[in-house]
Order: sequence, then C-alpha cells, then structure tokens
Amino acid sequence: MKQTLLIEIGTEELPPKALSKLSAVFREGIEKGLRAESFSFDSATAYATPRRLAVSIAGLDGTQPDRVEQRRGPAVAAAFDAAGEPTKAALGFARSCGVEIEALGRLETEQGAWLSFEREVTGQAIETVVAALISAALNALPIPKRMRWGAGEVEFVRPVKWVTVLFGDALVACDVMGLASGRTTRGHRFHAPGTIELSHAESYSEQLEADGYVVASFEKRRQLILDLIKAERETLGGEAVIDKDLLDEVTALVEWPVVICGQFEAHFLELPPEVLIASMQDHQKYFPVRKPDGQLTNRFITIANLQSKDLSVVQDGNERVIRPRLSDASFFYRTDRGQALETRLEGLADMVFEKRLGSLQDKTLRVQKVATEIAALGHCETDSAVRAALLSRCDLLSEMVGEFPELQGTMGGYYAAADGETNVVAEAIGEFYFPRFSGDRIPRTEVGRCIAIADRLDSLVGIFGIGSAPTGDKDPFALRRAALGTVRVLIEGEIDLNLIDAIGLACNAYGDIELADDTATAVYDFARERMRGYYLDQGVPSDVCTAVFANNPGSPLEVSRRIAALVEFRALDAAVALSAANKRISNILKKLDADVPGQWRRERLSEAAEIELATQLDAIRDGAEVDFRAHDYSAFMQRLASLDGAVDSFFDEVMVMSDDLDLRNNRLALLADLHELFTRVADISHLHA
Repeated sequence: MKQTLLIEIGTEELPPKALSKLSAVFREGIEKGLRAESFSFDSATAYATPRRLAVSIAGLDGTQPDRVEQRRGPAVAAAFDAAGEPTKAALGFARSCGVEIEALGRLETEQGAWLSFEREVTGQAIETVVAALISAALNALPIPKRMRWGAGEVEFVRPVKWVTVLFGDALVACDVMGLASGRTTRGHRFHAPGTIELSHAESYSEQLEADGYVVASFEKRRQLILDLIKAERETLGGEAVIDKDLLDEVTALVEWPVVICGQFEAHFLELPPEVLIASMQDHQKYFPVRKPDGQLTNRFITIANLQSKDLSVVQDGNERVIRPRLSDASFFYRTDRGQALETRLEGLADMVFEKRLGSLQDKTLRVQKVATEIAALGHCETDSAVRAALLSRCDLLSEMVGEFPELQGTMGGYYAAADGETNVVAEAIGEFYFPRFSGDRIPRTEVGRCIAIADRLDSLVGIFGIGSAPTGDKDPFALRRAALGTVRVLIEGEIDLNLIDAIGLACNAYGDIELADDTATAVYDFARERMRGYYLDQGVPSDVCTAVFANNPGSPLEVSRRIAALVEFRALDAAVALSAANKRISNILKKLDADVPGQWRRERLSEAAEIELATQLDAIRDGAEVDFRAHDYSAFMQRLASLDGAVDSFFDEVMVMSDDLDLRNNRLALLADLHELFTRVADISHLHA
C-alpha cells in the first residue's frame, strides 16, 4: 500500500550558508537509495530549518517488488571433468548458492554455456532497509569537517538530537546516528520548546507550522520573508536591497520569520554606500533600503526568529548594534583619508604574495609593467594605466579594508579620488577586481580593464610557473576564476588583444624569477579551456567551439566574432553539405604523397562542373577578403554558403584523381584553394548535422 515516508534529522543549529545545499543533497541521497533498492515512489520534498533536515517521500510503495535473482557460475566446459564429474569450481558455486549440484541450471550465451542458479527473492519492506538508506544519505552529505559530541563516536556537521521516521501513520523503528527513531518532532526553540507528536507523515509541515511555530519548507520560508519585506515598502519609503545570498542565509537562520524595521543616524549616509551595505548586509544580516532614485536611506530591515510581545524592544536592540559598527566605519574612513594612498605602497613590501614570487609590492610593479605595455598597444591611455596599476593595491593597508576585506579596490577608488587623482585613475582602481565572481560585471573603464587583465595574467603566469597549477578541487589562488575573468574582460570589453602575446608580456615581467619552460603554453591552454566552457555555458554547440578553436585564434575577441558567425552559418541548409565537402577535401589532401600542387590554372579546367566552381570561387574571393579583413565573418560565411551547389556538382561530376597528371594536379590545386577559404574563419569540417 502506498504511503508517505517522513524522515527528519533534528540537530543543533546547522551552518546557515550550507543549509540549502545540505537539504538538496540529503533529498537526492534518499531518492537515489530508494531507486537503488527498487522502491517506487511519486515525489520527494525536502524540508530544512536551522534545526532540522527532513525529506518527505510521497506515494511510496512500502515493499520492493519480488524479483528473480540469477547467478552465473563457471563455464560448463570447466565445470565437469572428462568423466563427467563436477570439478571444484562447480562444487564451490553450488555450495555458495546453498544447493546441490543437480539443482543448478544451464545458461546459454553467445560466449558459450554456463552453470547458473535462479531463485525468487521476496521484496523487502521499507522498514528493513530505511536505516541503511538514511545513513548512506547522511554520510554522502558535503560536510568539510564533521564533529563528535558527548562520549559517542558518531560524527556529523552538528550534534544530532532526535530522529523521526514515519511511514503513513506508523512509526518506523530504526537506529540512526546512534539514536532510536521516534514519532515526535520539536518546534520553535522559544515558542514551542516541547515535543510535538506527529499524527501522520503527511501532516508534518502543517503540524510544525500550527503547533510548533516552524515553517519547515525552505522555499516557503524564503518567499514569506520576501513578502514580509515588500509589505514594508510604504512604511520605509523605498525598496529593500535584496541580495540573493543574504536572503538564503537569513532564511537558513530563522524558523518563524518576523520583519523588524530599524534606522540609524542620517549623518552616517556620508560614508560610501558600499561601506554602509557591507556593515548592514555582510556583518549584521540586515537588508539596506534604497530610495526610488537609488540613494541609500538610513533605514534597514532585519528578520527576527520569534514573535516578540514588544517588537520595539527588538528594533531598539538592532539599532544599538548597528550604531557602533557604523561609528567604527566612520572613524576608519576619516583616518584613512588622512594618509595619501601612494604612501602605503612601501608597506606592500612586507605583505607576501607567494614566497617564491615575492611581495605584493613586487606583484604591483609587475602588473604596472604589463599594464603599461598593454596600454601602449592602444587599448587605453598609458599614463593613467601606469598610475592606476601602481596604486591598485595600496588600500589593502587601509583601516577600512582591514575591517571590511570585501571592500578592497572599492575603497582604493574612493581614497584615490580624495587624494586628487584623476577620475579615470580613481574609477580604474575601484573596479579592477571585477569580475569578482561568476556572473559579476566586468570593469566599465578601459584603464580598469587593462589593469584587471594585467593583474590576473601575473597571477596565472606566476603560480603556473612555480608548478602550483590547480588540481582537482584545489585552487587556492582562484586561478580558474582569474582565467575566466581575463577571458570575459577581453571578450565583453571588446579588447582585441592577442592572449598569447599578453601572456608573454606577463612572463617577461618576472625578470630574474625562474619560471617553468612551458609556463606560457600551460597558461594559454588553461585559459582556452575556460574560454570553451564560457561559450558552452552560453549554449554554443560543442562542434562550433571545436571548429573555431581548431584555427587557434590568439585573440578571445576574435574567437567571439567567429563563434557568432559560425552559429549563424550552422543554421543554414548549406552548412551540412559544405562541412562534409570540406572534410572530404581535407582527406584527399592528407593522402597526397607530395606537396599540394601550386596555383590552379583556368586553361587547364575541362569539365563544366569544375569550370563553374572555379568561376564562383573567383567571384566571391575579393568580397570574402574584404569581409575577413573587416572581421565581418557572418558575411564571409554567407559567401561560402553560396558555393554549395557548385561544390556538390563538382564532386558528383568530376574525377579529381584523374590519370592525366596535369588535370589531377590542377584539380587538387583548386580544392586546396577552396579548402583554404573553408578554414579561414573556422574549420567547418568539424560541424555536425
């Protein structure tokens, strides 16, 4: 009979930033275990609060289906000797099956005949396997460091306090994490601290909410918090700044969300908005509030985990907490502005980048050198790049960044502006760390992009050069992010810079520091893989990436242009035929014992189809060359598509490998000319149907 299976693991407060992932993986683990044991069910729902992980399996058939178990033994030829007596192999197989040799059957396969044994196995009830399923799912959770508690040997992310397992309205007795399962759960730590007896697995979330002041569903609780925040819009006179990660973290911190509005003194609004947001959002878990024009207000929203009899007391407590933090930030801001940013450069000599690669001052000077050379290629104004690169890391020694590390770069921009640096320099310093994470914006200014590229290339070249490239999940210097960031800045910033040459500049900047001989190649290959992943994540077909990368364009911007053109070309009816033709041409040319003959000559063309192909090829050649030089690869590929009919006719009607050597060489030269055109933008032979 189908019922709902409920599994709840009650704990001390779970780590909030990991709760959502732990919940999802726990549900997946239970589902995987049930499927592996051949239990059928309709759906699985995860629940997660600060003090529990739970899974509800709806429509679960409580018993496995009966099945026939078949075992294959030794080959019949090896099972009996010349006298027909069973060998040790046959006897051993029979003994392992618990039967006499006569009870064994024969299994005929293409490989021959084998001894076999079949028996009917009655399906087990869920009660007999559920403990093992739960333990396996818990052991598979992504927990970096497990803890022990009390005198026991059990390990988990937090101490386990209770285990609830119900199948329908019946208790499933089992032992999990050293605890016997029960049919009770626990409500809110303050509103409903006692136990709650569950009447049925299906009533779990409803009972917890009604009797326990617990909204068990993570998604429902998150939406409730959003609704509560939005309901305060008119009261606050603005919109709350909703950071997704903060919303998830707050959702993981509360079981019964209650919205609290607060405010701080208006004079703190003189601080940079990023400082206010960091103070409220990152440190206090508050949601800042913006006016309709985007300016921050002196209001905030926080989410409490209980319904207080007097919310004003809770509000006052939160306001008293934020004031000293903002006062500290204000002090740091005034103190930092009393010292010019450039005077902090010498202090970077005492901060190690990597012991074999020198200090952060050494890194800064290398970045300045590379940025200067990139700027000199015409990608930005050189003097501004030189200055911005020199000052880019000086804010690391400021009081503000010491307290709020996430504001590095941002504060450097503010302090540079206060020191009288140009707007170009100040803006570049403020944004050269971008993109900080996947999906983050790239620097908006040319100088910011220039020093962002130089800084990332310095890290990539240096760490690869000392043999510390990322392996597996280990990437302590975030080089994958650095490589992807470099690629994104070049592509999305439309900077036509040869990446191979730029990596060479970064290698040269290390001067006397010895790097591995293959450093430049290794870094370029690593960046190419990130670039390929960048396009695959955008839905670009794999064969398009392969076709473009086969030509190894040095500039990521060139890659971007060619991929865009090839995606359009691939959608044309002619694409498949021309791809196949180019592959055929390539195979023909590869099989030649000698070099491909030189330029074809029109007077040696004899068949109508080859004359027509040559005529059309000449007709598009000049226009294709103009398109290629203008980087108009879409137009270039459209011209190629116009050759579709002529190419088909050529291969249908012309014998390339003619016995006449002059005819053969002329046709091979024509095909080589066509092949060069087909592979100019990308090797279209890699395209699939």
